[in-house]
Amino acid sequence: MESKLEKKYGLFTAIAMVVGIVIGSGVFFKAEKILTATGGNLKQGILAWIIGGIIMISCAYTFSVMATKYQYINGIVDYAEATVGKKYAYYVGSFMAIIYYPTITSVLAWVSARYTCVIFGFSITGGECMTIACLYLVSSFTINALSPVLAGKFQVSTTVIKLIPLFLMAIVGTFTGLRNGMTAYNFTHTVSASTANGLFTAVVAASFAYEGWIIATCINAELRNAKRNLPLALISGTLITMAAYILYYIGLAGTVKNEIIMAGGEAGAKLAFQTVFTSIGGNLLFVFVIISCLGTLNGLMLGCTREFILLLPGA
Repeated sequence: MESKLEKKYGLFTAIAMVVGIVIGSGVFFKAEKILTATGGNLKQGILAWIIGGIIMISCAYTFSVMATKYQYINGIVDYAEATVGKKYAYYVGSFMAIIYYPTITSVLAWVSARYTCVIFGFSITGGECMTIACLYLVSSFTINALSPVLAGKFQVSTTVIKLIPLFLMAIVGTFTGLRNGMTAYNFTHTVSASTANGLFTAVVAASFAYEGWIIATCINAELRNAKRNLPLALISGTLITMAAYILYYIGLAGTVKNEIIMAGGEAGAKLAFQTVFTSIGGNLLFVFVIISCLGTLNGLMLGCTREFILLLPGA
């Protein structure tokens, strides 16, 4: 299907879509999973982030080559048609439009609502949570359906905002850890013996944190100078994400001992922020997590509102 859509997005929107979709709420709490898998071995954990990043960059490069050849409406669906066939592409598009996007957008709206309820003291299992989740979901669809340009600007804004706590922890946490010796301690001490299986488990966890960037290909027909900008967005977006993850992970190592973060479970990130930025910082983390989730939701909705084009008669 040839594209006749307006070229309304620029390079920064495409980069923001890659980074914004990949970086969600998981990164703030994934460090504990990586540390647990590697037995508190910080160097092995960093290696897991690097391997996951290399996998993501390799995949992004492959699709960037595809993006220079095909500039239709459905991104990955068109790539599937070009490599396997039209029938297979129809199945891929149907799966994405009917199962994948509705499920993942609903979950993101629900997660965002849960963190919102925590801030306002509402029950995370009550009607308030489901009402807020519905509001987030409907609002995101409305913005993308009625004003794609506004949705693009929102994507850029939320991406910038969600990077603030990551790089802030990377800078302040690393500086604090180098000054008080916490970083050196965590780099030289392990909680338990690390194994190859532990590294493999950590790589799987890290790879999951890198997932989602492929959805950015759905805007290639609406991207100005797509043959140049989409490959740039895919590659630069993955590099930015990889840098943010690794630097944030090192920054956390400068706050508290690895075993404390591991014992804290999903609350480990909050504890780290409270240690460096006081209790206020710990509460602000939830605000950034909400913004991060909403940014990811918006990026997915950018793709979701376009995927149904494939299912239209004559598409």
